[in-house]
Amino acid sequence: MSIGEEQPKSRSPLTVMAISYFKKKGYKVNYENATIEGSSGMPRHFDLIVKKDRNEQGVWIRDWNRTIGINVIITLDTTSEDAGLTNPIIIGEKFSDHAKSYANRRKIELLTKQKIEPLR
Repeated sequence: MSIGEEQPKSRSPLTVMAISYFKKKGYKVNYENATIEGSSGMPRHFDLIVKKDRNEQGVWIRDWNRTIGINVIITLDTTSEDAGLTNPIIIGEKFSDHAKSYANRRKIELLTKQKIEPLR
């Protein structure tokens, strides 16, 4: 697997929060703004690639002020599978019921901003 990494222009507050969350949970943040050439030959982009134990997981961070639907979750699933990454993670504001159901069946972790916010 060949991974290209762009230098982050400037991290969004949600990205900073996500990196902190993953480190506290025992993950190693291997890459930011990573592009992996998938088995299909298409470049696949991830906001983060994190590793815990032997599993590398792709992370998408969607700082949208709306509900994330099933189409985004399916795209993350197929993108991760093509890139050879297991159990992808997506961080967003909220998720539709269909998105939650699909993610549950496919072992995709849905994290809300509220879940990763540090305790004050």
